[in-house]
Amino acid sequence: MRRRAALVAGALALAACGGGGDQPTERATPRTALAWTGCDGAECATLAVPLDHDDPDGPTIDLALLRLPARGERIGSLLVNFGGPGNSAVDTAPTFRWPDEVRERFDIVAMDPRGVGGSTALGCGVPAPELYAVDHTVEDAADREALLVISKAFAVDCERERGELLPHVGTWDVARDLDLVRAALGDEQLSYVGYSYGTAVGQAYAELFPDRVRAMVLDGILDPATAGLDLAVQQAAGFEVALDRWAAACAQRSSCPGTDPIGAVDRALAGAEAGVPAGSRVLGPGQATVGMAMALYSEALWPTLDAAVAGVLEGDGAALLGLADQYVTLVDFSAYFAVSCLDSTWPDDPDQHLAAAESATATSPRFGEALVNDYLRCTLWPVDPDPLGPISAAGAGPVLLVSTTGDPATPHAGALAVAERLADARLLEREGEGHTVAFQGDACVDEIVLRYLVDGEAPASRTRC
Repeated sequence: MRRRAALVAGALALAACGGGGDQPTERATPRTALAWTGCDGAECATLAVPLDHDDPDGPTIDLALLRLPARGERIGSLLVNFGGPGNSAVDTAPTFRWPDEVRERFDIVAMDPRGVGGSTALGCGVPAPELYAVDHTVEDAADREALLVISKAFAVDCERERGELLPHVGTWDVARDLDLVRAALGDEQLSYVGYSYGTAVGQAYAELFPDRVRAMVLDGILDPATAGLDLAVQQAAGFEVALDRWAAACAQRSSCPGTDPIGAVDRALAGAEAGVPAGSRVLGPGQATVGMAMALYSEALWPTLDAAVAGVLEGDGAALLGLADQYVTLVDFSAYFAVSCLDSTWPDDPDQHLAAAESATATSPRFGEALVNDYLRCTLWPVDPDPLGPISAAGAGPVLLVSTTGDPATPHAGALAVAERLADARLLEREGEGHTVAFQGDACVDEIVLRYLVDGEAPASRTRC
């Protein structure tokens, strides 16, 4: 989840219905031609695709597309995914600050993944504000019961409301949709930029259709070989490291909440357990944790976290609750969890999951239990997972991986693992903080990415900015 709704990083999104190596790779054929119409300065279209790609003549669903036509000598289309799962690329692409050279040379094409935004949507589950109003740290039997009840309610509602779509929203399906869009656009090969969860989509596409990859930039790398529970533990550790870095730099900011910022965070979290007034509302522990996580996605938000923590210590939880409110509006959480629960393996026993979350406090005392328990509903999910597993993408040519060393949401270790596994990965490492970086103002990163996208010049692996 990066700034506003743009590069949203879900934690976990790795596989989907259909299995990786068994997926057919014959050339996809779009179900309908694209009819572009004007929409707020861009062009919009809808593409009908199979609900179940294993039943190509069966029921269809709709994909919402947006295109920003190239302004100059056109290379082709550049498909983009801003992450999530659950972020609308159609909404984000027009406001993203694309480099002039990208706008000159490519038609930028955004596809809302199935289940999201203007595409056939899920729209199920418990509303996100209600999810995070529940305490995700378990101090007693009442906490455990409340967490199990709301997690089960989320899963039951999705099965009741969207049971026919629920098995078909995973990353394999999204990758195959992406190829149908490529074909409908008339491009022989795919040029693609994927952020965060979009890196899982890109890896799946390269595995299924390696000969159709022209250029692929993956920024904020998810490792599809890691089980869901392990990914959650790793992400919690990533946020813990980001919090330590926030604290280490705190004295340099006039807004720093005291000489012991980690102690201030601990006192703020303890206060939230009892409830802190926040205007007409009350800040609870679930909102406090995700509010802090929201502020750690970007170094630019660190002063906001300073003020939010200080506010809680002064008896005012409004600022931290405001950060939590931002968090819950970033993605469609029905799609977020539907994809996350499909794309990874999860324990069958909720008690096993709860125990693992409690154990995560050993390495991540402030984020471990809460962030791992956020995925408790995946142990109760009504659709069996079909994990993506390790991907090599043999024959796809050089894939450019971009990773920030201090990324809290998709830790750098995942990028190192993916770079080792892909047949031809070129890892561009950016020393710094925050989640995702390409086309966000880092001149070193942007120039390397541009030369790869436009001219096909892939850097050597382990190039560093």
